[in-house]
Amino acid sequence: MSVQPISRRKFLTQATTAALTLPLALSGRGLCQSPRSLPTRRRLREIGIVIGTLPTGKWNAITDVPGVKVGHCTRNEGDGELIIGRGPIRTGVTVILPNDDVFRENLTAGRFVMNGNGEMIGLGSVDQRGLLQSPVFLTDTSNIGRVMNGAMTWFLRTYPEIGDSMPVPVPLVAETWAGFLHDVAGRHLNDEHVLAAIQDAQSGPVHEGAVGGGVGMVCYDFKGGIGTASRVLPERHGGYTIGVLVQTNHGSREQLMINGVPVGREISDLQTVEGKKSKSILLIGATNAPMIPSQLQRLCKRMAFGLARTGALSSHSSGDLLLFFSTGVKVKRHDFPLEKNKSNVGVMTEIEIFNDEWITHAHQAAMEAAEEAILNALCMAETTTGINGNTAYALPIERLQGIMRKYGRL
Repeated sequence: MSVQPISRRKFLTQATTAALTLPLALSGRGLCQSPRSLPTRRRLREIGIVIGTLPTGKWNAITDVPGVKVGHCTRNEGDGELIIGRGPIRTGVTVILPNDDVFRENLTAGRFVMNGNGEMIGLGSVDQRGLLQSPVFLTDTSNIGRVMNGAMTWFLRTYPEIGDSMPVPVPLVAETWAGFLHDVAGRHLNDEHVLAAIQDAQSGPVHEGAVGGGVGMVCYDFKGGIGTASRVLPERHGGYTIGVLVQTNHGSREQLMINGVPVGREISDLQTVEGKKSKSILLIGATNAPMIPSQLQRLCKRMAFGLARTGALSSHSSGDLLLFFSTGVKVKRHDFPLEKNKSNVGVMTEIEIFNDEWITHAHQAAMEAAEEAILNALCMAETTTGINGNTAYALPIERLQGIMRKYGRL
């Protein structure tokens, strides 16, 4: 019996369809929880603490960068003793869509590793070409492969050319460890959750705290998670916006500094149990300034300054991973099917590049936005109890205000 050859496109479609069918059949409850809005949780500026001197964008979020959208899928389910495969579940997916069609219209990007005990996969195009060709997905460590698979399902559904006339993309997925609160061995994410996060992506205010990829995260021994902030450069320096989104899971209590105040030493109670070793953070930056990869890598390093200003040491066990992209430089792919009578010849295009003489102002913006994004994650995350009763307590807002008054900062 002869065997008929199968195209790469058909093979990939069949494989991902099979991978998606089983999770859909097994799922007996809602995909994602809606983020809760608690009246006791307020962002840093809402309690009177201002970081830096540059103005924020409209939403003080990465979504202030035109075209950038953020979505979450949150799984916060079950209580009690850990039963592997059943929970409690404290995980999710956060996705950053850099533009409406990043696979066809790549963006310049750069990255930096402060400490490499973590993973950000799908960086081949960033490292080799200085280009971002995928949305950015954030999750917990044990789900990085599952989120990558879900991202591939989305790619294949969105771009039918993949596998035939188009190369197969590698989704960009990053992780931090959720083992203090989450059934990590059970994993609990599937293609459907990734697709739901993408469907949720929108501009405007961003849900922060214990949402999406940040559900299971702990920061400075308080509850951590997702945070964001933005800055706008002066008009004389282009008036561009710089936004940062973080997934915080780092630091020890005594390290925490807020606007120069040793808050971690002032609040010595509300501690997590001994042995919690979560020390990682993901920092994702975006700007509409037309920057080349080397400039964006410099902004990554200034986000690290913002991290340091909150007290972090970037410890031996940390996965402190940073990525920055620009929506101001778009590189259209020429390996998509061409219009009839078009030759497959590259076109030289003149573009304006951000003036390096102004970049110090962008450095300041990246630093301030990163610092405030981390602190917003702390301010917005609510107390969360996970496996075996492990509890990560929320930063107490009223006590924080009292401490800041004590040091003359409010």
